[in-house]
Amino acid sequence: MRSELFGTLSHSGDHAAERTEVHRWTLERDGVRVRVLTYGGIVQSVEVPDRDGAVADVVLGFEDLDGYLTHPGPYFGALVGRYANRIAQGGFPLDGQAYSLARNNGTNALHGGALGFDKRVWAAQAAGPHALRLSRVSPDGEEGFPGRLEVVATYALEPGGALSISYEAVTDAPTVVNLTNHTYWNLSGRGAGSAAGHEVRVDASRVTEVDGDLVPTGALPEVAGTRFDFRQPRKAGPGYDHNYVLDKGVTAAAVEVAALHDPASGRTLSVATTEPGVQLYTADHFDPELPFAPGDGIALETQHFPDSPNRPEFPSTVLRPGETFRSRTVYGFGAV
Repeated sequence: MRSELFGTLSHSGDHAAERTEVHRWTLERDGVRVRVLTYGGIVQSVEVPDRDGAVADVVLGFEDLDGYLTHPGPYFGALVGRYANRIAQGGFPLDGQAYSLARNNGTNALHGGALGFDKRVWAAQAAGPHALRLSRVSPDGEEGFPGRLEVVATYALEPGGALSISYEAVTDAPTVVNLTNHTYWNLSGRGAGSAAGHEVRVDASRVTEVDGDLVPTGALPEVAGTRFDFRQPRKAGPGYDHNYVLDKGVTAAAVEVAALHDPASGRTLSVATTEPGVQLYTADHFDPELPFAPGDGIALETQHFPDSPNRPEFPSTVLRPGETFRSRTVYGFGAV
């Protein structure tokens, strides 16, 4: 494992312009190479072989830091928090107190706010020959969230080349936490065009119904007989930005819940997680200025449900002092 300078961020300090270095770490194991940035905990690249042994980068991203700074909206490869997905009307109650958040998605809070975890530089250190430990402290009140939150995210290549991302967090005051990774996958390779031909499987019998702002209504309709049914692999096509209610629920160990298959290259991706939900997003809203077209990637964001702080009937995302938030997702790679 090695690190290198990837770029610098310029910002104004108390007396003069200051610069913060951003580093790129490379992990390699059993034929898989992964590059992770200290900026936003971004998974910049994942290189894996196809059925014929040809290696390609299968995630959407940029070759330099400026690409991520210029195009932050899609959250390419980023570590998302303090709360992934949407919180309705940019606020929530907790223990009788109302909290107001940054509204960066219409009237709603999205992916941690205007300056979420995806736009922060994380401290990095090796955690063994095949693992990278990223950490940061989110101060009390950051983007409106209560409590001082200490967060650790560990990226590791497991035997066989699977990429695991494990999260831990502790707080000094009651708060809400929902962390995910926002990588877009294209198993044909970055720059290969549309991912619409990928076959998708999600082990979920229900979805969280949403309104026109993609905020849950509270209903959990069954997918049977609808376009949302991916219990058997099939091509997704456009039009998906929905949280799937995984049949397994919350688990202590990561359980496989979803998969992608690219018939053209033979590459496969399996997704295992401890989380109760996964957001299937078919990237329909890419800006025309991006080097990628709508549909060029598919995101499978493991998570708790959107707007859970306002939905007591959903699995809780509340974290209290003395508790430890833990979450783990494992991405496995293969070819058939």
